[in-house]
This record gives sequence, C-alpha cells and structure tokens, in this order.
Amino acid sequence: MHGLPDQPVLILGGFLITDEAYAVMASRIQALSGGQVEIVPMSRLDWLRTSAASGWTRCLDRVDAMARRLQAGSSTGRITLIGHSSGGVMLRPYLSELPFLGRRYGGSRWCNRLITLGSPHQAQRATPLRAQVDQDCPGCPWADQVDAIAVAGVLDLSSATASWVSRRSADRSYRQINGPGEWRGDGLVPVESALLRDARPITVADTAHGGLFGSSWYGSADRVDQWWTAACR
Repeated sequence: MHGLPDQPVLILGGFLITDEAYAVMASRIQALSGGQVEIVPMSRLDWLRTSAASGWTRCLDRVDAMARRLQAGSSTGRITLIGHSSGGVMLRPYLSELPFLGRRYGGSRWCNRLITLGSPHQAQRATPLRAQVDQDCPGCPWADQVDAIAVAGVLDLSSATASWVSRRSADRSYRQINGPGEWRGDGLVPVESALLRDARPITVADTAHGGLFGSSWYGSADRVDQWWTAACR
C-alpha cells in the first residue's frame, strides 16, 4: 500500500493555524500526485473550541463530511488524510471503529492512508483529550486497513532555518512533552513524540514545526517534496 495513487487528499491543520497556511502544501501535493487536495476549514475560534470535547467532535464531524464527499468521487474508493500537529492526533480516533467522545466515526472505511506531520502523539504530559486518544486508540489499531506514516522534523537550532522562537523555547517545549532529558525535534515537538507507534517513520532534516518556528517547515514546497516522496516508497 506504499504507492500513492492520484486519490483525493484531505488536510487537517494544527492548533490555531488557519487553512490558508496550507495552500502551498496543498498545491505541491496536487502537482506531485495529480489528485484533488482539500483543506478542512478551521478558524482560530474553531481551534480554541477544541479545548473542550464538543470542539473536537465539531471538527471531526467536519472532517467526516468532507472525507465522505471526496471518497465518493475517488478512483480508488479511498482518500489520504494528512494531519499537521494537533490535527494528526485528532485524526487517529476518527479512523477507529471504537467510540470516541460519544461518536463512532470508522473513518478507515473511507481512508486508507494517514500521514501525520510533527504531531505530538506520545507525550508524558498531554492535554486531557490528547491523553484520551492514546488511552482509547493507542498506536495504529487500524493498521490492517490504513497505511500510517509519521513524519518528524529535526531542526538544528543553530542553523539559519531556526527562528528566534525555536531557539528560545524548543528545549522547554521538548521537556514539557517528553519530560526531563536532552531531546531533538522540530522546534516544538520532539522526534520521539512525533513518530507514532506502529507507523512508518520518516524524519526530515532542518525542518521546523511551522512558519513561526523556522523558515522551512513541513508545508514548505521543498519539504513537502521530501516527505511525500519518502511516503511513496
């Protein structure tokens, strides 16, 4: 299942990041794959609401409606899901047949591929809802139906790519997620957290979590080329 046909792609972004930030990513994936690419529309208010369970279900209901519509027009009968940061964590229970927050989505019926980008999957210190994902849906329980690919960025904080935000806050952020120790990551999420258990791991060098954290991030055209090509192998 490693080859990526020209099936539709649906992107769910990260916390407080609105859909226009993913325009370059969507355009590049469409050029590389030939498939239709759409972005789940999320305002900053929508993201702030995800601090509560009702905000999560509101977001995943939106994902579900778009996934079903894209799947109906897919030549393969399936779609690819991409989740950046928190979006990647939220898509895990969406794929599951098990109930989550009062919903049973079973998104693996429509989606046969999940790519997560810098998502804080495993964390010693997680928000209650993220912790519930790992409790109810650890690793990739739908791996027999979905090809899961986890992408982690490795940002050299002394490089020209890293922003002053990364240089100032990365170490503290890594410890907040992973606990005490020396960690490496994308300026916000450590590698060990981003590489989801049971998923195919991909690491991309000199890649920041987002535009705030560095000049080249998962959504930059050249970085998209790297992780998308690696996922195709």
